Amino acid sequence: MKRNLFLFFLSLLQGILFLFLAVGCDDPTTVDSKAVFRYNEFRNITSLDPAFARNPQNIWPIQQLFNGLVQLDHNLNVVPEIAARWEIDSLGTTYTFFLKEDIFFHKAVQFGPEKTRAVTAHDFVYSFDRLTDPAVGSPGGWVLQQVKSYQAIDQYTFQIQLKQTFPAFLSLLSMRYCAVVPKEVVEDPRHAFRKHPIGTGPFQFKAWEEDIKLVLRKNPHYFERDNQGKQLPYLEAIAISFLPDIQSEFMLFSQGKFDFLNSIDPSYKDELLTSKGTLQASYQDKINLQKGPYLNTEYIGFYLESDNPALQSKDIRKAINIGFDRVKMITYLRNTIGFPALEGFIPKGLAGKTTKTFNEYQPELARTLVKQFVEATNIQPTIRLATDINYLDICEYLQRELQKIGITVVIELMPTATLRQAKSSGKLEAFRASWIADYPDAENYLSLFYFANFSPGGPNYTHFRQAAFDTLYEAALLRSALKERVDLYQQMDDMIMNYYPVVPLYYDQAVRFVQKDVKGLEMNPLNLLYLKSVYKTTP
Repeated sequence: MKRNLFLFFLSLLQGILFLFLAVGCDDPTTVDSKAVFRYNEFRNITSLDPAFARNPQNIWPIQQLFNGLVQLDHNLNVVPEIAARWEIDSLGTTYTFFLKEDIFFHKAVQFGPEKTRAVTAHDFVYSFDRLTDPAVGSPGGWVLQQVKSYQAIDQYTFQIQLKQTFPAFLSLLSMRYCAVVPKEVVEDPRHAFRKHPIGTGPFQFKAWEEDIKLVLRKNPHYFERDNQGKQLPYLEAIAISFLPDIQSEFMLFSQGKFDFLNSIDPSYKDELLTSKGTLQASYQDKINLQKGPYLNTEYIGFYLESDNPALQSKDIRKAINIGFDRVKMITYLRNTIGFPALEGFIPKGLAGKTTKTFNEYQPELARTLVKQFVEATNIQPTIRLATDINYLDICEYLQRELQKIGITVVIELMPTATLRQAKSSGKLEAFRASWIADYPDAENYLSLFYFANFSPGGPNYTHFRQAAFDTLYEAALLRSALKERVDLYQQMDDMIMNYYPVVPLYYDQAVRFVQKDVKGLEMNPLNLLYLKSVYKTTP
């Protein structure tokens, strides 16, 4: 224990020294701490290259460093970013983007004497090429699945041709996979772009000592301004620590060393929150609690090609869905963070979600369904449920509750990476999983049940296949108007829950604990971290 504490404080001291040198080494005066936003990333960061923006820990800093053609506002509307405007043809397959002509990359020696240059349409051609280049190995290549071709019409006009209409395409382009990068810097063999990124964003790279600290500095030439015409960003720097211990992260936040905590860990949830999801009285004068819808469905998935007779039974799958109390689970295990998943798979906040209730707690009916299965097959239903340590408490709750209706659940605990790989390869008969929206359209959730997306090539991990569902899914892709798609989406959500290939557990909420002096940190349903409009005040 003493050795762990010594190593922790040594790491913290190294981080403070690194931050002091990184922020202050090129300035004659020390940067005011009120102009630095600090947070911890216990999951660590693997790359600052947008081609690898696959998870929140990578996406958050990449969001500060890079821009794309379009972006999402806090209400998830698509708005311009590097593209000043765009046109879509009458067929909905040709997108023409007209770029702003005054967007410049961060300074780099590879640009020559001027150390920078303007972004052009050719840069987007190069950036998109990287996503599908096997030599790059980007996990974001799927973003271009619907794209037939793209080209630079001229210096500042970029055109994309789709294979067929895809109504969510603009939202998809807002992902940081699609950010623009400069060829001169990326392909310089002396320059490790993963560790020394050059983008166009509100902040620019300063220093990164892996496992210790990442520092970003204000981009003094950033192109966006606030509603009063003031140049963004307001902050001078962002400092990200990498303490792997969640308790240490919480301790430093409570001491004011970090500006916010994202989400809530079971180890300290009762310290901060009441069972009703409000701040404990002892913290109400110290920090602010931010809560908002989060496009994330937590669920249990069943591999429908499993040889387990119990999982092949629709009645057993239904019994599991109605055999435990989601309201009780959310109240006591999540401190009322999230919403019980009583309807379909599509989460709250997305148009097209079913309005019907499928998963209301009905223990007597669940027991009857199990009893009928046992009488018909002479098999006592047993299910092996795989999870990682982060969701062990929820899986143990399901284990206890399902035992009461006659279903035995054997929990298989495994590392997160192992669980992810086994789920994709069909090696698990039941698994705890989550689906966080890549883009704000219900199609993103329904794609998990489309036959052409069977894993391991796609996200259909359950191997659900119904011809009627596939027909509706393909029809929805041809509807450009959201109102026309909503009815189809609801029909598909209903169909999924009539077949029960999954057990929706809860629709998530984004939760942030923020220091009182932090202003302008807005919530959004994708839980993206926008820091360009954040500032800090003196208490």
